[in-house]
Parts: sequence; structure tokens; C-alpha cells
Amino acid sequence: MRSRPAARSVRLVLAAASVAALAATATACGPEDTTDTGSAAASSASASSSGGGSDTPSTSGTTSNGGKSGGSDTSSSNDKSGSGASGDKSGYGQSCGTNDLEFTVTSESQAGGYYLVTAKAKSGITCYLDVNTPSVAFGSGADGVASPVGQGGEDPIKLTGSAVAYTGINPKTTDTDGGKEFENVIIATTDDDPNPAELELPDTATVDKPIVTNWSTNRDETVPRIV
Repeated sequence: MRSRPAARSVRLVLAAASVAALAATATACGPEDTTDTGSAAASSASASSSGGGSDTPSTSGTTSNGGKSGGSDTSSSNDKSGSGASGDKSGYGQSCGTNDLEFTVTSESQAGGYYLVTAKAKSGITCYLDVNTPSVAFGSGADGVASPVGQGGEDPIKLTGSAVAYTGINPKTTDTDGGKEFENVIIATTDDDPNPAELELPDTATVDKPIVTNWSTNRDETVPRIV
């Protein structure tokens, strides 16, 4: 699960490189622009006596309008994008992305001990948990991925305001000694969510064949047990 944030980081680096390249190009064009401006000024001065100066302001006006038009389009696009994102966040019927939610993790003692994760929508967001089971992993290795046990679960859970949903995670289901230790757990609402959350655990977890329950509005249904 950590490969997605890494890939996203690569995209951000490439984007930053593109911005740097554009900035370098703009800097390289600077002297030429200055030279052209000087030439235009000289041409304007020499042509003033023949009445050709009127063409220069006309050309300049066209360039200015073209620039203004381009700036207006960009601003309009940005405004539209912003309002669209805002509309998505406040709209009803959207699926909950991991970054739409706030999470808390507590350590519970039932069933030999487990972690209870509570999720609620961020302020101003209404969304639905329409995938029953969260994706949970300790670290980036395949052996740290929690297996679903099918407990809990219900129709899509609406999260808004103070409404919450719960899931339970048991990091160690084996009776043998050993296991890997982790201080964080990674959780996402779906397997392909591009923005999984890494949550700090209240204590260090020993992980060996972890399991996770479905989401539920009843915390008693999310005490993870192997059936």
C-alpha cells in the first residue's frame, strides 16, 4: 500500500522539474524580450515622423488583449476547478475517500486485545462508506496486510457531522512467539485509494497474520475474531 504514495511522490517530483524547466525557459527569453522591446522603441521613434507610430500601439494593444484573454481563461479554469472540488465535498451520494475522513485509534482489551479505529467525515463533508471492508496494512510487505474476517458490515454507511463508523484490527492472530513490531498502521477506504492514511498506534504492535473487520456503526460488532 505504500507504493501508491511513492508513485505519487515521483509524479510530484516530475511536476516540480517541469515547473523548473518552464522557469528556466522564461529566464532565457528575458534578454531577447528586452532586445525586442528596444528595437520596437527605436522603430517607433524613427517612424513617428511618417505617421507609422499608430501601428505600434495597435500591435501592442493586440498583444495586451491576447495576454489578458489568456489570463482570464486560466483564472476561470482555476475557479471552476475549485468550485467543482468544493461541490464534491459537500455533495450527497459520493463515496468516502480516505482523505474525506478523520480517524482515531484506541487500544481495546477484548478478545485478547485489538485496535478500534473510529472514522468520521471531516467538517462540511457528507459521504458514504459503500465498500464494507477497509484496506489495512502494517508496513509495505505483503505479510503485513490484514485479512478481512467478515464481521460487522451493513448497507452503505452515511458519514456526516457527528456520525461515526468503526472497524476492528487484530495485529496478531497466531499463538507463536515473535512477529514484526510496528508503531503505525496504514488504512484506506478502498484498495485503490491514492491517499491512504498512516495512523499512529497508541502502543507498539506485534504483527503476525493481522485481521480486520468490516465497517459498522455498532462498535460491538467490530471486535475481531477468527471464526
